[in-house]
Amino acid sequence: MLKTGNTIVSIYTEMTPNPETMKFVANKLLYPGKSIDFPEESSATPSPLAKELFAFPFIRSVFIASNFVTLTKTPETQWEEVIPTVREFLKQYLEEGKVVINEDQIVVKKDTNTVNADDSDVVKRIKELLENYVKPAVEMDGGAISFKGYENGVVKLMMQGSCSGCPSSMITLKAGIEGMMKRMIPEVQEVVAEAE
Repeated sequence: MLKTGNTIVSIYTEMTPNPETMKFVANKLLYPGKSIDFPEESSATPSPLAKELFAFPFIRSVFIASNFVTLTKTPETQWEEVIPTVREFLKQYLEEGKVVINEDQIVVKKDTNTVNADDSDVVKRIKELLENYVKPAVEMDGGAISFKGYENGVVKLMMQGSCSGCPSSMITLKAGIEGMMKRMIPEVQEVVAEAE
C-alpha cells in the first residue's frame, strides 16, 4: 500500500574518530538545535527512540542531536554486520513519525555553554570560543562538548556522544582545544575532561 503525505527518510552513516561509534545522519530534524546523551539504557526514559535502540543487544550508548543519532556498540560487534539493520530501523521509525524525545520527561539541566551576566570575562571568552569554534567541529564527529567550570587557569569540559570514551578525544582535547584556548585566552593554562 502506498502512503501519501509522509516524508521519505534517508539515513546515511559517517564514521567517527571513535571506532566503537557510528553516526547515523537523517534528512530530517530529530532534536533541532539540541543534543542529549544516554550513556546507558537506564537513562533513556525520555526518549522512546533511544529505548528502542537499546533493545539491540550490541548498543551500549545513544546520543541524539539535531539531525543525527550517534551509537556506540559493544567491542565484539562489527559495524558492517549491523549497519543495514540499524539504518532500516531508524528509517522506518522516523517515517512513521514516532516520538524521538519527550521534552516533558527530561530533567532540565542548565545549558552550561550559554554566557551568563554573572560569568567572569575569562569564562565568557571560553564559552564563546566553545560555541563558535569547538562545538561545530565536535558535532561533525558525532559528539558534543559542555563547559563544566573554570578555576585557577584550568578549564573543565565534558565530552558526550562519539567523544565520550574515544581514543582520540584526549588528543583533540589537549592538542586541539587546549592549544587553541591557550593561544586565544592567555589565562587558560590547561583543559581537562570531567565526567558528568
